[in-house]
Amino acid sequence: MTPENLEAIVQRLRKQGCDDALVEVKACGESLSKDIWESVSAFGNTRGGTIILGLEEREGFRPVPGFKLDRVRDQFVSGLEDGGNAKPKIVNMPQYDLERFDFEEEQVLVVEIREVDPRFKPCYVRDKGLTNGAYKRVDDKDIKLSATEIFELQHLLEPSLADRGEVEGSSVLDLDQKLVDRLLSREKERGSKALRGTDDRGVQLKRLNVVKPSGALSFAGLMGLGVYPQEFFPKLVVDVAVHPGIEKSDPEGPRFLDRVVCEGSIGEMVDAAVLAAARNLRTYSYVEGASRRDELEIPLDVLREAIANAVIHREYASYFVGQSVSVDVFSDRVEITNPGGLWGGKTLETLGDGQSRCRNSALMQLVSRIEYSGEGAPAEGQGSGIRLMIREMRSRALDEPRFDAGVDYFRVVLRRGGVELSANKEWMDGLMARPLSVVEAAVMLEARRKSSFSVGELRQLLGYDSDEIRRALEALENDGLLRCVSPDAYELCAGGGGDRRRRRASARDSILMTLENAGKPIGMREIADLTGHKIGTLRAQMSRLVSEGLVTPTAPATNASRKYTLTK
Repeated sequence: MTPENLEAIVQRLRKQGCDDALVEVKACGESLSKDIWESVSAFGNTRGGTIILGLEEREGFRPVPGFKLDRVRDQFVSGLEDGGNAKPKIVNMPQYDLERFDFEEEQVLVVEIREVDPRFKPCYVRDKGLTNGAYKRVDDKDIKLSATEIFELQHLLEPSLADRGEVEGSSVLDLDQKLVDRLLSREKERGSKALRGTDDRGVQLKRLNVVKPSGALSFAGLMGLGVYPQEFFPKLVVDVAVHPGIEKSDPEGPRFLDRVVCEGSIGEMVDAAVLAAARNLRTYSYVEGASRRDELEIPLDVLREAIANAVIHREYASYFVGQSVSVDVFSDRVEITNPGGLWGGKTLETLGDGQSRCRNSALMQLVSRIEYSGEGAPAEGQGSGIRLMIREMRSRALDEPRFDAGVDYFRVVLRRGGVELSANKEWMDGLMARPLSVVEAAVMLEARRKSSFSVGELRQLLGYDSDEIRRALEALENDGLLRCVSPDAYELCAGGGGDRRRRRASARDSILMTLENAGKPIGMREIADLTGHKIGTLRAQMSRLVSEGLVTPTAPATNASRKYTLTK
């Protein structure tokens, strides 16, 4: 903290007229406020924060005259440090920095509270106990943690045992035998060690964590292979609700436009939820040659990944089995919310790092081995799902998925992109006579957004390999759509390539026009002279044209007299 930082913070508070999620102000004129410990707990359990002592909020965040800084400081320090026989006011106390500042002709005390290490959460006020004394910071309020939030913080780094637990009253009769056959057949094909030395299905299912030694099903076995798991857990469903506006329960219209409660095994729930959500999204049809392609305004792979993640990675402990996964379709977005916050040290900043963390390891292992439908297994467990979602959205110039994590919930927000898809498709159709590859299209849409960019930026945004991106950039540069301004840096050509009459013909178009006008086979050197393009650029395009069957060579590639003509 610096005097300049303090000045900026106070100016912000005065402008908004209240504290916020990052800063708490307390007057503490003669002595330390008793509710200071609630704020310490809240900041420690959330993302840290700053407490400013010696300012009066009701007076416009002005310094308190005669503020007893030394006394307040000593009371604060003694409350957090174990002095003699006294016990600290906070259990699992956070680390902190404390500093005095001259401010508007008075002094104030600034305490910067750090977030508590996940291993030691939650921190709570000792006198109130864990259930009543643990807080979180929400805007300018210190809110008591709920029972589920306390549970999540206590088990933040512990693998869940819920998916390995025994489902009382269940048996192999509750399994879908078709799914069991499919699982065992696939395990046999891949040479699974779980089947080694036995043909007994019961033994095999025990080894695969489907059946417990008692004969009852494991939770993972029931959810992954059960005929109807909701017989035992009625609320473990995916609830798809389509709302008429941008918020729930709009008073001006019907409560729901569509509502589907998706039941069955995990694979069946995911398939049904994806179908229910997709049918309430806009679909755009594009004619490409003699065929038509339909494209959903939110890519289907993104929708499936988000819903599958919500079902597989949710919290299944007893506190949470009364909660369902919800899919809310609004007019401008789709929200997928599951019980249970981020687990295993994952944060919003590290979600897309490709490192997999799985709360329900037995369940993940099982469902990743089952092909429920033609879409394959609902999860692969390799940590690539978040990257896939980001890449698929960015490749269509749509907003990236937004992730929101609370202590006991996780939410994915997907912006609906019907308008953008339509406008982008219209713009792309005006670029080239030839269809662009998926990578080329993604690069052009990003170029439309940013005008200039580097290979590194594209790799980070789109998730494609650098070599794939460079090949696409080279082709787009040859086509006159992009211009290389420095090594590995490009910009969109003037006009975005939308008016082909004002652009020099691309290498591809030049080859085709030249061969058509020639009326006879001609060589590469002659084509270069007639078109003005570099021979290296022409060779790359010619190779594509030959492979596509549009151009026919007159001799093998090793023959110096090799010429080319349009395929009849």
